[in-house]
Amino acid sequence: MRSAAVILCAALLTPACGRAQPWVEATDIANHPFSTDFAAGGKLKLSVRSGEIEIVGTPEPKISVDLSGWSAHEARAKKVKVRFRKTGRDGEMKVTGGPTNDITITIRVPSQTDLHARIPFGEVEVAKVRGNLDIELHAGDLTVDVGDPKDYAYVDASVIAGDLDGGPFSEYKDGLFRSFEAEGDGRYRLHAHVGAGDLRLESSAHGEAALR
Repeated sequence: MRSAAVILCAALLTPACGRAQPWVEATDIANHPFSTDFAAGGKLKLSVRSGEIEIVGTPEPKISVDLSGWSAHEARAKKVKVRFRKTGRDGEMKVTGGPTNDITITIRVPSQTDLHARIPFGEVEVAKVRGNLDIELHAGDLTVDVGDPKDYAYVDASVIAGDLDGGPFSEYKDGLFRSFEAEGDGRYRLHAHVGAGDLRLESSAHGEAALR
């Protein structure tokens, strides 16, 4: 009985698998860049304020956020804030505050990450992130490096008004309500959408796309 009670007590004291941890908040990112451990293979749900945003995959098992180009707006740049929490192997991050011009927010994640990102307005670039990608921009320009197009099982890309350049998948359209879908033998899914602006898919791999 005693051993059973000990086991039960240990189970109650051990955090449940997948339980969300408390939010971690960081301020003054301009002078104190944010960084936290995050293993490859997880999913990151990302919400970022409008602006010039770079999301870059790296070999490091961590997520980091830093700013550049803010020297003319130092006081306001200090108001950029990051909130982050983990749920098991996954994470959720929100980046808010700061000036709307003359600042670049660079977010680095493990290269192998499933990324779900929502940004209202801006110039957004996603590079070297390999996984399931779900990215939407309300207005502005979005560029996504898809890597090898053969890695995808399903792709859907769309713009409401603007240019849609899906070069790796042999698609180019402009005007209103432009979109395309493609299927293949890969493992990942890609969803990319821009409301008003341009959407460009690029490939760091050589050769023709395998999707049809």
